[in-house]
Amino acid sequence: MDVDYPPEAEEFRVRIRAFLDESLPEEWSGAGALPDAERHEFTRRWRRTLAARGLIAVSWPKEYGGAGLSEIEQVVLAEEFARAGAPHGTENDQFGIELLGNTLIAVGSEEQKKHFLPRILSGEDRWCQGFSEPEAGSDLASVRTRAARDGDEWVINGQKIWTSAGPTANWIFVLARTDPGAAKHKGLSLLLVPMDQPGVEVRPIVNAAGHASFSEVFFTDARSRIADVVGGLGEGWSTAMTLLGFERASTATTAAIDFGRDLERLCLLARDRGMHTDPRIRDALAWCYSRVQIMRFRGYRALTSMLNGSRPGAEAAITKVIWSEYFRRYTDLAVELLGLDVLGPQGQGNGAALMVPAVGTPNSAACWMDELLYARAATIYAGSSQIQRNVIGERLLGLPKERAI
Repeated sequence: MDVDYPPEAEEFRVRIRAFLDESLPEEWSGAGALPDAERHEFTRRWRRTLAARGLIAVSWPKEYGGAGLSEIEQVVLAEEFARAGAPHGTENDQFGIELLGNTLIAVGSEEQKKHFLPRILSGEDRWCQGFSEPEAGSDLASVRTRAARDGDEWVINGQKIWTSAGPTANWIFVLARTDPGAAKHKGLSLLLVPMDQPGVEVRPIVNAAGHASFSEVFFTDARSRIADVVGGLGEGWSTAMTLLGFERASTATTAAIDFGRDLERLCLLARDRGMHTDPRIRDALAWCYSRVQIMRFRGYRALTSMLNGSRPGAEAAITKVIWSEYFRRYTDLAVELLGLDVLGPQGQGNGAALMVPAVGTPNSAACWMDELLYARAATIYAGSSQIQRNVIGERLLGLPKERAI
């Protein structure tokens, strides 16, 4: 298999490395080495630098504010930022750029692209995701939030839960039922809703690690423009699946870098604890290594598909299962290596981590415990492992659909 990038991509890599060398602080050891407050402040300043240099969403078309570069150059940029431990935007950017922005480019109207994409890039519009509800998690088609037409607006009532970055967002894309009389997967629409209005309330949720990573969002006669339906009225299910495809595939090419770095931390922890010669521990570390390599080559496969013009599809479910289950397994191993130290974890934690820690993350018991607790959520968010296995079985292997209970 030839996994070399073309010469123009490697030339772009050289330019990005030069930018990082000149722009990051002296003696930079990675965002993970910064305390939470400093990391958040650095990320905000850094984002302004990236926006000024045109290094946010470089593969977006120039007419919408992007740099008009190729998908492979976008991947090269992400790889170099991951290796340097430099953030590539805020938490809201994960939803505004990777999810909604790419979905707008794929299925949005020209008016929506021209209005929203430049505002996403500038940071004026900060997005979060309104999908899950108390009675509709993995069974997303069961959402009960409703939107009724009132002249030129939708009037929205309902509740969303597990909304990451809700307190820092001023817009939310909402999967709502616009035709309550239609079948379960029909009558849904994806609405773009401003949050700074009466009728939208955000309540933080404290997770198992003691951090407010999620929130609830309540809609009481909140309003959205009729024109702000993405993908067409009643086409919310297919639009949501397009968006979730981007979510499940967004880490395809960088997951192996991030998780490989944490495997190095894990190996170092085993050596420090004198357990690196234990056959059982070595076998577990070898399993971890094999999964990192699988993620690496699946990333190359996903990149090849993107370069051929394919959107993320059902195969993204395989990648989601692999990395989320790996996340759980390697943090389990870390806690086993730490032994009784996990009962009173010391050192700097990593509560701000969204998926895996950045360069410079301490190899402390407190940090590993934060990761362990967050890893449990990783097998649920963006589609639970159980649902992803259903997708793999039914849509990729052609197995019969699971019988309804």
